[in-house]
Amino acid sequence: MKLIRATFALTLALSLSGCGFALRGDYALPYTGVYVAAPANSQMLNTLKRELQASQKFEPDAKAAQAQLNIVLEERDKKILSLSGTGRVREFQLKTVVQFQLVEASGAVIIATNELSLSRRMSFDDTQVVSKQQEEALLFADMERDIAGQIMRRIAVVAGASKSPVNALK
Repeated sequence: MKLIRATFALTLALSLSGCGFALRGDYALPYTGVYVAAPANSQMLNTLKRELQASQKFEPDAKAAQAQLNIVLEERDKKILSLSGTGRVREFQLKTVVQFQLVEASGAVIIATNELSLSRRMSFDDTQVVSKQQEEALLFADMERDIAGQIMRRIAVVAGASKSPVNALK
């Protein structure tokens, strides 16, 4: 039995390594410091700061940063998707939209204003209002983490490509 388990584990490990699977690691940003400029009420600001701090690329001073990530627009939306036969809400659609741009310290725009949006469906039960409010907050936080990760990956790809002799995105 132990031999079968060991063989299965080895086969699984080899097939995962052979297919190119790898866990996400730190983002390979070409900048030593990135400043994040966002509106005062921004929910994305703290999420992006955490992402940059995790890769040790966050710069709290705009003048010392090599690049500035500007959060131009950030919106949350909640729409009713479906109603019950008695007219009660049964499902909502939650949506987050973020517009951003990346500018180097020299003033060169590396990423022009770009928009990312994510949406999630959430069932609703009016007998569990408090738990559904908590679920909504968690879904919005999850969308913000997803968008922050997408922004970081775009910065890594686009900024890295603009520094290379052959632009990989053309």
